[in-house]
Amino acid sequence: MTGKFEAPGTRAEIEEGDVLTPRFGADGLVACIAVDAHDGSVLMLAHMNAESLARTIETGEAWYWSRSRGELWHKGATSGQIQRVVEMRVDCDQDALLIRVEVGGDGGCCHTGRRSCFYRSVDLGTGTGVRLVPAGR
Repeated sequence: MTGKFEAPGTRAEIEEGDVLTPRFGADGLVACIAVDAHDGSVLMLAHMNAESLARTIETGEAWYWSRSRGELWHKGATSGQIQRVVEMRVDCDQDALLIRVEVGGDGGCCHTGRRSCFYRSVDLGTGTGVRLVPAGR
């Protein structure tokens, strides 16, 4: 696979068909949520372009497009936190992906050293100023 996918077809083909035709945004990216394959915890949100999506499918390991660095990013290549893809899903209109992964190394995914990038919650009950609190409170 060279990173080229068929162009999206009709609404019925996109929503009911059996061909992956990702709908990349104007920036050439599609959002991808990574969840733990064992317990379903949301680990991270990243983006894929056609090349990183193709590499993910080819290798069975997660590849992303780093918007901040402007380059392909093989998750875990330097940290050891390789994400082995157990399952890949696409949403109804093929503009978002969800991958179930097993994480190598210490099992973390966040560059801060945490298991998940979603380690804070927005405190919705304060009424004044938006505060972040540790997730799970």
